[in-house]
Amino acid sequence: MEQSSHVGVRASLMASLFALTLVAQQPSQPAKSATGASPALQRPMTQLKPIHTIRTGADPDWMVVTTNAVWVTTSHNNRVSEINAISNRVGHTITVNKPCSGLAAGFGSLWIPSCGDHTLVRASLTTGRMQKIINVGPANSEGGITAGAGSIWLATNSSGILSRIDPRTGAVIASITIPSGSFCPLFADGFVWVTSTEHSVLTKVDPATNTVVAEIPVGKNPRFLTSGAGSIWTLNQGDGTISRVDSKSDRLVASIPAGISGAGGEIAFGFGSVWATLEKFPITRIDARNNRVVRQWTGAGGDSIRAGHGSIWLTNLESGIVWRINPATL
Repeated sequence: MEQSSHVGVRASLMASLFALTLVAQQPSQPAKSATGASPALQRPMTQLKPIHTIRTGADPDWMVVTTNAVWVTTSHNNRVSEINAISNRVGHTITVNKPCSGLAAGFGSLWIPSCGDHTLVRASLTTGRMQKIINVGPANSEGGITAGAGSIWLATNSSGILSRIDPRTGAVIASITIPSGSFCPLFADGFVWVTSTEHSVLTKVDPATNTVVAEIPVGKNPRFLTSGAGSIWTLNQGDGTISRVDSKSDRLVASIPAGISGAGGEIAFGFGSVWATLEKFPITRIDARNNRVVRQWTGAGGDSIRAGHGSIWLTNLESGIVWRINPATL
């Protein structure tokens, strides 16, 4: 048995040396980034120099761009704050119990879903004063709200109900059945588009008839979406891709690997690009001309992003700040 043991050890050493030789003979491979592309696409956030850093405190999250401002929610202190686009200072603040599920601007007002009271708050864009509290609430805290076709649109039940709300009266004037697990509506190109995270489809609703006219399969577990360049773009939390759907033909025309799967995040369109964000991957820029990731910024920050007033606006949820960034530097 002792001799057998020595033979076994010798054989094991020979096998290990052979394996090391094989590894050494393999050509070296460049490391892959989260996008699956060359690491040359990535930059650390520490190299980025914002135009301005606006301190909102708490947890800046949902944003909406208006004529002269950007509004942002901070759920932990029950506020929605105005950032003046000229002075870069916080202006009006609105007290809302746990603002969530997006922000929308329309009909001279700001529309704020409340997860604390399960209501919809209407406030003045000019004064920040509360104008109306509507007894309808969001289906999910990670959702959205949109304005268009003379109405406000909000998913109000996770079983699949899209509510059409009259902005004058606050009444629900239509309840449209959509796929379950749909939380994020967007009005664009004359239609309302809603992602179903549960069924991995993009639903197209015609406001002229209040009916679903198309269901388009996209990437896995889509949630947030944006529009631009004749397309609807969905951020797919399940596989980290971004789907591009032609808004006229309703065809999926591109599935773009971005390497940003997981909960949270946001997506926006501006300056000829799609901008996606996720914590630890604060900015991923996709060129709408070729459907390719052209830059990805990694590190601290992220979770909500918007384009407007010549800038990219990015929240740092953990640090209580909003960055205003020149898109030319991205």
